[in-house]
Amino acid sequence: MSAYDYDLFTIGAGSGGVRASRMAAQKGAKVAVCEEDRVGGTCVLRGCVPKKLLVYASEYASHFEDAPGFGWSVPKTHIDWPKLIETKNTELNRLNGIYNNILANNGVESIMGRGTIVDAHTVEVAGKRFTAKNILIAVGGWPTLPSIPGIEHAITSNEALDLPELPRRIVIVGGGYIAVEFAGIFAGMGVEVTEIIRADRILRGFDDDLRSELEREMTKRGVNILCSTTVETITKKANHLELTLGDGETLETDLVMYATGRKPKIDGLGLENVGVNISAQGAIMVDENYKTSVDGIYAIGDVTDRVCLTPVALAEGMALVNHLYGDEKGGVDYENIPSAVFSQPPLGTVGLTEAQARERYGKVDVYTSGFKAMKHTLSGRDERTFMKLIVDPATDKVVGAHMMGPDAAEIMQGLGIAMKCGATKAQFDATIGIHPSAAEEFVTMREKRPEE
Repeated sequence: MSAYDYDLFTIGAGSGGVRASRMAAQKGAKVAVCEEDRVGGTCVLRGCVPKKLLVYASEYASHFEDAPGFGWSVPKTHIDWPKLIETKNTELNRLNGIYNNILANNGVESIMGRGTIVDAHTVEVAGKRFTAKNILIAVGGWPTLPSIPGIEHAITSNEALDLPELPRRIVIVGGGYIAVEFAGIFAGMGVEVTEIIRADRILRGFDDDLRSELEREMTKRGVNILCSTTVETITKKANHLELTLGDGETLETDLVMYATGRKPKIDGLGLENVGVNISAQGAIMVDENYKTSVDGIYAIGDVTDRVCLTPVALAEGMALVNHLYGDEKGGVDYENIPSAVFSQPPLGTVGLTEAQARERYGKVDVYTSGFKAMKHTLSGRDERTFMKLIVDPATDKVVGAHMMGPDAAEIMQGLGIAMKCGATKAQFDATIGIHPSAAEEFVTMREKRPEE
């Protein structure tokens, strides 16, 4: 008989926690998972899924505008925001039910409440204690807000997904992927959008060409981007909010959304009770097998100091289960992880930026292409597609691929496979393209960009 109630006790039933829990149970472990909210986590309830549904909804404005070029007569349209939120929530409820069934059907016990670690083998939930040979922390992250006067009047992406009504004007503070995605959503809904960023350009960490191209396209769509700008105070007036900026100027708006960062949700977990090491940024530090500084306690996903993407958390969950209960060993390969920004137009990227590639390899070959998509030759929309390949000339390997334009995420998933296999530029060139498609441009780029 086991000395513990469970073999594995997971704190947090998001994507990573659910994957690890059910796969451990499938391998014969006795597993329980606790969750203080609904099962599904950030991705299903407050992130990827609801955000993407709102992106789809906002894109209809462009479709309606483009339709006359294809012979369609479209009557005046409007967005029924409450109806959209209702249908979105219906879908989230469906997914929540699926996740609950996944746990139940695999014999994982679900316990409602926030877990607190008492010692290396004990978790307390709602006043009851449970023991486990191994504890997994998979609580994810949470939006952060700066400490400035009036910040209580601001919302985050959490609240933006469930607004009771659309504002006439919104200021979005932040230049990361969440900020630009919501800027596109609200602009598509007809809201007057101003995006305020501290840096000189949006999307720090992305390829510089991609950043410039997207900023140009967002501006065309009516998003007013204020670079090198800060918000000092937010003041609530009778019928609006007033922002005082770093240069002393003021800006009126109806709603302020902050998307300036997220942090691991470790408050109240009891990590201090067992001495789990935390980074300066507040993330749980783990080794190559996702073990914390305390034997028997593991962590995966956004609560750690790795890559904050749902598919990464899923992969980490599988790697941990294989380490604890399977024959396959080895962690996750964090090289060449494809990712997307569901901006308007969207971005897709895999591998190194040009700056990163030059830092790693010195000399690199760069191939770029910019063009108007076939659809817009009839729609008349002033929108460009941009593609870029970065090659290590010493090996001919493609080390970076970047795209802005329709279906960028779908195209980049395929390029991610090729780059994971070590594809060379010669192999890209030898591949027959699909015509007519935007994707074929990645196998027809032949002219290197001249060195500056």
